[in-house]
Amino acid sequence: MSNEKKRYYRKYVELYPLINKMKLWPSRSGRLHGVRQVELKGDFIEITTHCGKFFRVYNSKTSRAARWIRNKWAVEPCKDCKVPQWKLDKYSKTFFSQHYGKELKKDDIIE
Repeated sequence: MSNEKKRYYRKYVELYPLINKMKLWPSRSGRLHGVRQVELKGDFIEITTHCGKFFRVYNSKTSRAARWIRNKWAVEPCKDCKVPQWKLDKYSKTFFSQHYGKELKKDDIIE
């Protein structure tokens, strides 16, 4: 029963709380990478994936990665990261709405 639960989040949230909650990173090649570590450094985010890749990106609401996660344009999982099926199912049951859902804030995240 809990696997069928839908999750609703606000549509325009910053990238850091979104990546920290989902633990997925959409690459430009269309693959979803599993995120091992996310660190907020000023206006930038340092992301380390399970396959060993490192990214330093700007913490933005309208960035490419935020749009790709919200619109679910990256669906193919990375073979090296070995993203578990339960995480992909949870991601597929997540919806983003402008006026409804939990508002992710970076102040709510405990590190």
